[in-house]
Amino acid sequence: MAPTTTDAVLAFVAAAAIAWLLVPYAEKLAYKVGAIDQPTARGLHDRPMPRLSGLAILAAVEVSGWIWLPGDGQSHSILLGAVAIAAVGVVDDVYSLPALPKLLGQIAAALIPVLAGVRVDNLTLPFVGGFELGWLAYPLTVLGIVATVNVINFLDGVDGLAAGVCTIAAIALATIALSLERNAAGVLAALTAGAALGFLRHGFPPASSFMGDTGSNLLGYLLATASVQGALKTNAVIALAFPLIVLAVPILDTGFVVAKRLKYRQPIYQADSWHFHHRMANIGFSQRRTVAYLYAWTLIMAGLALALRFVPYSDNHGHFNLLWTLVMGACLAVALASSVYLVFVLEILKLRRGRINPETGEFEALEAEPPGG
Repeated sequence: MAPTTTDAVLAFVAAAAIAWLLVPYAEKLAYKVGAIDQPTARGLHDRPMPRLSGLAILAAVEVSGWIWLPGDGQSHSILLGAVAIAAVGVVDDVYSLPALPKLLGQIAAALIPVLAGVRVDNLTLPFVGGFELGWLAYPLTVLGIVATVNVINFLDGVDGLAAGVCTIAAIALATIALSLERNAAGVLAALTAGAALGFLRHGFPPASSFMGDTGSNLLGYLLATASVQGALKTNAVIALAFPLIVLAVPILDTGFVVAKRLKYRQPIYQADSWHFHHRMANIGFSQRRTVAYLYAWTLIMAGLALALRFVPYSDNHGHFNLLWTLVMGACLAVALASSVYLVFVLEILKLRRGRINPETGEFEALEAEPPGG
């Protein structure tokens, strides 16, 4: 029997409770095996922190998933892939994997659901229509999953940020998937939200532990597979927009950082202090203020995605309702204004003469040349 909205709610609650209860045990395991995040110059914590709490998220996902997801091959492959991607994270958290083995492990984990049918076989684009991807469906879906994994991984640099953003994003994706009658994807997104929220009880600043790559890899993987099953497999013209808008904040963060690394000819996998949360710390934001701003931005973008799904501004035949079009325009204006404001606050676009210090990511104003210099 196909899962229902009630199943999604139950999966959310169960996953939240399980993750919340198991995080202390994951912390004890981290201390035993030495999976400890030591304070560093670019880090925002000042004491050693256990970083295996992603295992509590995994347990919450697996228990809830095997109970409330449908018993088909695709759901089973997603849950098996979740174990694989979390295993890559565990090894990284304990032994600090080099970039290439980590990437290969992520690709291998992503292949598990893709080979079982969790892939985007066709796309419908505005003014273009629908078209089949053919064999490209396999590498493109794997690329999308691995990219989302690393987008969330890059975001996980301050207490509670990645978990909170993933909670908001997963709730929005669950709502969209259920409305599109993609109930299995709705349940998957709901239990992802619950597991992230359960961890957040321990991960919100000041955190008692980190979810580590175990958790960030897993949450990115789950958001990606839920997006494929819940939106990208539909024939909706704006289906591609839903996950891109919901995940806009981590995508923009990663895009900005990668662009800076390329500009300064640094490896894209090399850690630095150019992320949004580092820039907020540089201008004096506390960890709580940082996550509050980025949560709010994520909520606004998720609200825009929900508005695109539910506001009846068009009948899909080129006819627009004036009142609802104005409502949709207001939603777009709020999202744009918030994004411009954050860009201004973070000084991503510089309005005065200066340069970025490639070591710290901080903006340094240039001294004016003396006359005749």
